[in-house]
Amino acid sequence: MSLVEEKTDDAPLVLGTHTLRSRLIVGTGKYDTLELMQQSLEASGSECVTVAVRREKLYDPTGRNLLDYIDFHRYTLLPNTAGCYNARDAVRTAKLGREILLGLENPGADWVKLEVLADTKTLLPDPVETVLACEQLVELGFQVLCYTTDDPVIAKRLKEVGATAVMPAGSPIGSGQGILNPNNIRICLEYLKGEDPDYPVIVDAGVGTASDVAFAMELGVDGVLLNTAIAHAKDPVRMAHAMRHATEAGRLAFQSGRIPRRLYASASSPEDGVIGRTRH
Repeated sequence: MSLVEEKTDDAPLVLGTHTLRSRLIVGTGKYDTLELMQQSLEASGSECVTVAVRREKLYDPTGRNLLDYIDFHRYTLLPNTAGCYNARDAVRTAKLGREILLGLENPGADWVKLEVLADTKTLLPDPVETVLACEQLVELGFQVLCYTTDDPVIAKRLKEVGATAVMPAGSPIGSGQGILNPNNIRICLEYLKGEDPDYPVIVDAGVGTASDVAFAMELGVDGVLLNTAIAHAKDPVRMAHAMRHATEAGRLAFQSGRIPRRLYASASSPEDGVIGRTRH
């Protein structure tokens, strides 16, 4: 039993027509072996895994298919448009992902993780092309989970054009730097959830370890999407376990409400009636 199931009656994560108990979404790339990927996915407790339709190596050097190592009864696939640098390619890739998943009879065929990058060095999102692609994909009937920068203005614009969820980056893809600008994430949450508290906001990219995930969840985001932090860990399976528990712990901490920060100490034991107490 997970921490959240044990301690709370927390509602599931709702993303359009999809409902997930786990608030951790994980990727399938960069693992040394397909077996290691399979074990890590299981250890993460995730119910949703994302696959890069455009650049994912579906076959390993021995000819084995990545999809053969994913249990379609257990996981909903989230196709993504990684490797696209303009709206045109992103829309085409999303359509291809939908066709593949329809053929596999996987429920993930009706949604997409939109990722439109500006360049190969920073892998930062192109805000103009991202908004354009999001708008077009919504018109085509996709439920769009949109990867973007932590710019609150762009985040608000993506919601306005119909994104099912906005996913601001904690830091650049694969950098492991964690949440570089928590204040921007807080403003994104304010802009996106102010009059719509159930609107889903997910931190996507940049986390490096469990404390980064817990911190993201403590800010009030609804989930975390990650890949490299598990796949490139020295022990991916152990790290997957850590990420699972960090997601749950961070969620519980956010719901519980942390104590305010104070400049001076505050005694944890009552001071009334203390023997020989000296007043200053």
